[in-house]
Amino acid sequence: MSASDFRQIAIRTESGKAERLFRAAVSAFCSLTRPSRREIAQLEDLTLPLFDSVPVESRRYVAAALSECEYAPAALVRRLCEEPVDVCAPLLVRSRALGDIDLIALIGRHGLPHARAIARRKDLNPTIAQLIKALEKPTLVRVRQPEPIADVAGADAEAAAAAPSAPKLPGSAAETARRRLRSMMLAGEATSVNPFVGLATYSKLRETALTGNAAFFQTALADALDIDFSTARSLTEHSSYVSLLAALRALDLSEDRAFLIVVAVYPREFPHPQAIRIFLDRYRLLHHEAALDKVRGWKAETLSRAVRGNTPVAANGDQAPDVDKASLGASLKAS
Repeated sequence: MSASDFRQIAIRTESGKAERLFRAAVSAFCSLTRPSRREIAQLEDLTLPLFDSVPVESRRYVAAALSECEYAPAALVRRLCEEPVDVCAPLLVRSRALGDIDLIALIGRHGLPHARAIARRKDLNPTIAQLIKALEKPTLVRVRQPEPIADVAGADAEAAAAAPSAPKLPGSAAETARRRLRSMMLAGEATSVNPFVGLATYSKLRETALTGNAAFFQTALADALDIDFSTARSLTEHSSYVSLLAALRALDLSEDRAFLIVVAVYPREFPHPQAIRIFLDRYRLLHHEAALDKVRGWKAETLSRAVRGNTPVAANGDQAPDVDKASLGASLKAS
């Protein structure tokens, strides 16, 4: 499909009806047997800006059409999969544009409705199939009767986590799914949750990581760890996620939350389920106190640079990476 084809479609819809353009562009694309990368990019550039202005019925139509398309644009497919399951079910069941990591992330964000549609995929990865079975088991989450606030505050971590799952609370289904996901990934092990790391901190880290803008995430990480920006930047510029792993472990994030952040920052590190298993093993084996020691080392280095008057140099970024790498090496040896 050439640019002139798109222009002809646009000419026929000059009345401003984004819906007709949206449908026509996807229909024309699906008629191509082997679209080029340029044609795939053109479709994304044309449809994504129109996405929010088209009705649900058009999104449902496009999802069904692209589910049968072998070379569907990945960005458009992922955007459609964030819709309710009655819109995106065909993509969840059939689309080849969704990899294992995409499926796990969708289950983590949307819970059982998306998981049940994904379970119908042919040749579904056994690890994901086990995850969905775990989500279906009601025994993984204990539902207790509402308790007074004072009693909840004094209860153990399991009771505090189970309390929000009362059916009458808004969003309880999604929260229940996330807790079941965490239970499966822990494989029966108890989860240690840091009461000093609030939901706002995790939400800020997650949302900035998902923007794809490294500077936004690095700023949020610096705020969460109380370190300077250059140190936070160095943690995410390594070829491996080991340093970032230590930072998240120091914040005592649960495994599913840490994984979502790391996979957003290092998507290429998880090409297959075995990579996910390695991540979980590393995270479980990394002791919380050892991670805190590393953070203390980063803070000490930040203070040292400030005392020496080197803060402007770090902000400039010309010398900061070398200093940060030395600090990280010393911390790793110490642990």
